[in-house]
Amino acid sequence: MALPVMSPLVSERIWALPIRPPSVKFLLYLVFRSENGGALPSQREMALEYKVSPATVSTLLAPLFDLGVVLRGRSEERGGNRYRLHPLAAKYDSIESMNAAFAQALEDMRAGRLAMLDIPEYQTAPPAEGPPQLRSIA
Repeated sequence: MALPVMSPLVSERIWALPIRPPSVKFLLYLVFRSENGGALPSQREMALEYKVSPATVSTLLAPLFDLGVVLRGRSEERGGNRYRLHPLAAKYDSIESMNAAFAQALEDMRAGRLAMLDIPEYQTAPPAEGPPQLRSIA
């Protein structure tokens, strides 16, 4: 059995995410718990596995939605929401499937069908005090 391939775009930048530590820790759980390609369990399942209330899961997910790392859509089969990691933040079963997913994600972002990731690109580690020094990628 092959080990999953992780996208470096989020995993290598997790220290720079402008979110509170509990949400960073929850993101690590989500990456671990996700299926290849980024599908996530229901909010109820997350709450049971993570041993918190569904309201706490909502609180932990909110900043991840804001960054575009976790995407929310409607689930026709379950009723309610379905969640998945952004394709650029997901794990995959092979380098080839990751490259194909990245190519599709970039095309979808250009066309406006997929949200952009809103992860800052720090030139250096963020300062302990004061605003971080961000580099524009535009």
